[in-house]
Amino acid sequence: MNVKSVQESIFPDSKKHYEILDGLRGVAAVIVVAFHILEVFSGGDHTKQLINHGYLAVDFFFLLSGFVIAHAYDDCWGKMSIKEFFKRRLIRLHPMILIGMLLGAVCFYPSASEMFTAVAGTSLWKMLVVLVLGIFLIPVPGSLDIRGWGEMYPLNGPAWSLFFEYIANIVYAIFLRKASNAIIWILTIIAAFFLIHLAVTSSHGDIIGGWSLDPAQLRIGFTRLAFPFLAGILLRRLTKPGNMGSTFVLSSVLIAIVLAFPRVGGSENLWVNGIYDSLMIIIMFPLIVYIGASGTVKGKTMQKVCTFLGDISYPIYITHFPILYVYYSYVVKNKITLENSFSAAALVFVLSITVAYVSLKFYDAPFRNYLAKRFLKRS
Repeated sequence: MNVKSVQESIFPDSKKHYEILDGLRGVAAVIVVAFHILEVFSGGDHTKQLINHGYLAVDFFFLLSGFVIAHAYDDCWGKMSIKEFFKRRLIRLHPMILIGMLLGAVCFYPSASEMFTAVAGTSLWKMLVVLVLGIFLIPVPGSLDIRGWGEMYPLNGPAWSLFFEYIANIVYAIFLRKASNAIIWILTIIAAFFLIHLAVTSSHGDIIGGWSLDPAQLRIGFTRLAFPFLAGILLRRLTKPGNMGSTFVLSSVLIAIVLAFPRVGGSENLWVNGIYDSLMIIIMFPLIVYIGASGTVKGKTMQKVCTFLGDISYPIYITHFPILYVYYSYVVKNKITLENSFSAAALVFVLSITVAYVSLKFYDAPFRNYLAKRFLKRS
């Protein structure tokens, strides 16, 4: 059973999915995995990261989320309560959060190394406390930083974006769904200014961040969330996707170029890269989503590719990083260089996709189907 068939059985009244957008989400998620695999060789220097702008995939996900949520739910509120909306979103997102945190717990102690200085000295009970909090997506303060990286979810760092995704869903249900397009426009323009300011004034020349429970990082997280999510809603409300034929390859190439583009401005002119980040999020991402939404999937092969990428996009995003904690430690302990990392990196890449697919097939899809039948109303 693929995600599309699960979605149809869970939400028989929901609109047809944009299949190319599902595929694009998968393309971006796979690039994120490659970006993180190679990130360990940058030595913490943002200008030396390979697949340099892979971090922008999170902002692309936020924009996709705003677009898809507005498409799926904007005209459903006469027959759907806020409670029902929250149940649907929890069933869609939370089962894989559980798996991601459990995988993080399994990989925690094997990741002990000089890179993660707090792991070896962390007691089992403290790790279990962090696990329970993570399962409920409750961010942890610095006193529970059991890895030493300052993450709000030390067992599975990328869960920070799900924390903000949940906040976006809450704000949408309480306020944005009822807001006029004029209000959304105003909020989007204000959010764009905050985004540009963050990008060009950042000490690293980019918008990387948002994963820690401290004021500076929370500011980054909310700034990264606000514009793309609002822009996604606005894009869906104000535009009518055209008929551009098969646009999956075109839109996939565009998102790959944006995410893999080399650093702009170097270490001497960090603000230039901030301009790049801003332009990609404010102009290119809405354009790519529009192109993807305006296309149709042609042929069985392309259908299978989009379906597969869409199926694994969320599972691979939320499960790959626990594996990478162990990989990072392996690289550090064995002094692996980029030149001789191909075999290990390829293994981690394939393992990440495999874990995601197995999780989807044998846990996420059937469990969400059960939850939907048990807890959701039928139209």
